[in-house]
Amino acid sequence: MYYSVFEVFRIGVGPSSSHTVGPMTAANTFLAELGAQGVMGDVKRVRARLYGSLALTGVGHATDFAVIAGLLGEVPEDTDPLIAHQRVALVRNTKTLQLGCGGPAVDFDPVEDLVFHKDKFLAEHPNGMLLEAFDGDGATLHHNAYFSIGGGAVLDRAAITSEPRDGAEVDVRAVRYPFANAAELLAQCQRHNLSIPDLIWQNELAYQDEDATRQRLLKVWSVMQMSLDRGLSSTEEFLPGGLKVRRRAPTLYRKACEATGKRTGDFRAMDTVSAFAIAVNEENASGGKVVTAPTNGSAGVIPAVLGYVTRLMHADEDQAELERYITRFLLTSAGIGMLYKKNASISAAEMGCQGEIGVSCSMAAAGLAAVLGASNAQIENAAEIGMEHNLGMTCDPIGGLVQVPCIERNSMGAMKAINAARLAMASDGEHLVSLDAVIETMRQTGQDLQSKYKETSTGGLAATVVYC
Repeated sequence: MYYSVFEVFRIGVGPSSSHTVGPMTAANTFLAELGAQGVMGDVKRVRARLYGSLALTGVGHATDFAVIAGLLGEVPEDTDPLIAHQRVALVRNTKTLQLGCGGPAVDFDPVEDLVFHKDKFLAEHPNGMLLEAFDGDGATLHHNAYFSIGGGAVLDRAAITSEPRDGAEVDVRAVRYPFANAAELLAQCQRHNLSIPDLIWQNELAYQDEDATRQRLLKVWSVMQMSLDRGLSSTEEFLPGGLKVRRRAPTLYRKACEATGKRTGDFRAMDTVSAFAIAVNEENASGGKVVTAPTNGSAGVIPAVLGYVTRLMHADEDQAELERYITRFLLTSAGIGMLYKKNASISAAEMGCQGEIGVSCSMAAAGLAAVLGASNAQIENAAEIGMEHNLGMTCDPIGGLVQVPCIERNSMGAMKAINAARLAMASDGEHLVSLDAVIETMRQTGQDLQSKYKETSTGGLAATVVYC
């Protein structure tokens, strides 16, 4: 089963793809089901129940906001975070919610109708939620279970229990060069004399034409850049939440730009890339608009490395050449992201942070190698190196907030991605560990991790660091 590039890169709002974008999307789906069944007009009350990781870290990840916003009809890609938060605040004050766009106003008290079951998990996935609509007599009109499986993707109960699981999620198209794993991807490239980005480009044309594909890729990069620039120029001192974490990206970037003497050259570039990565994830932590790459928690790695290409390495190139770098980078990294989505998972609730920062590092390493002129074997090697040295990384956000250690991990992921690309290009592409082997290792490692190390904030740093 093939994934579109734009199922890897989804435009949404922070702070979490699984806990914010996914639940908002689930609520959108629930509204569509009410409409399709012809019962929307009879609804007098709705209730949401959150389970597992969605409940344990839901408040810190703005899941409560996302569910209410979704029921109001807010769509992740089109949401203005400021307006959406104002609408949700009105619901909290009035305890009334207008379903969707033009739907009925129904009773909704967040204290009673948004329930966090922190001690219960639904069997199908750690990120589960139930939505239910009632008529005036309290009878159920419609209910369904939804599962946020990573990167903003959502399956309902029927879909997640179908075989294969990923087939229920994607818009199934007959692509020109199908592949199920990295070995098949490389074989297709060799058979048809194509580079990895060119093959992904040809496959993407099954979803839309060349101009639409190019414009969508450039829109993804535009949103990435906007989140990066907002983070670099922010005047806010602290990130929201109870940790009192200071924003650092503006100061880091200023110091990198002003650096002289021993901090010139490579150190200056390193500091700039770190500022880029941290800027995006400080915006994410603030609930701003970002792109899943492949998740919100790892949204800073790819913009930082691609920013390294466009703003440092090739800043003097004309716009057409920059767009060529951008599209090749995004196509390549998305192709690698597809392999992780299909053969493992990008959900931290299933894989730990190796499924977020590890995957984004792997994707960025491959994208950078591609724009530097690497062979397909070197690109695959770069992706493998990027993941190999993130295996076993836990997801243990302090206070359930996507801040510590999440934000700094994006800087580390970007640095590792650049190093991975350089290491791969220093060889001829021959290497002992294949990308398929490291993806399978990541999957098995994720299964072996105790649940407390997988986005529950019940282990690791979240349990050992005391904060007030």
